[in-house]
Amino acid sequence: MKDIPARLVVFAHGKESGPWGTKIQHLAVTARQRGYEVLSPDYSHTHDARERVAQLLALAPRARQSLVLAGSSMGGYVSAQACAALRPRALFLMAPALYFPGWDEEPQGIPALCSVVHGWSDDIVPVERGLDFARRNRAELHLLDSGHTLNDQLETLALLFDDLLARAAA
Repeated sequence: MKDIPARLVVFAHGKESGPWGTKIQHLAVTARQRGYEVLSPDYSHTHDARERVAQLLALAPRARQSLVLAGSSMGGYVSAQACAALRPRALFLMAPALYFPGWDEEPQGIPALCSVVHGWSDDIVPVERGLDFARRNRAELHLLDSGHTLNDQLETLALLFDDLLARAAA
């Protein structure tokens, strides 16, 4: 049986990206510097958000001290929907694809440590979706001068993620 890590970050990539895209690579460095192990499953075989949630739940990731879920776009939906079952210590969402017709159910079990980052100029997921989620869950909300991918804000994302990881490890 594989040892359960003390600290683990599980990333969920977006619909059109892969498990080791630009943001995840960058944020994985931040996580490792904080002493977290990193898992980034490949969901690219399906564009069905519910199948992706089921895949994450089947992995049943666990950590002895701190499990953190992080997701971008559709991966944000996946991470948020997995919270009820996985009970993470923290949740980090980037331009989360929430409240779309067909996947509009309200996520449950959202941890108190929750940070939402959204670009003001997002043309894929309206910024109002991030605002609504943050309001409903009393989550931190960071609105950046960016678009959907947030790839032009990697350093800011890393700083925000590092802050969340530090609090999740405390």
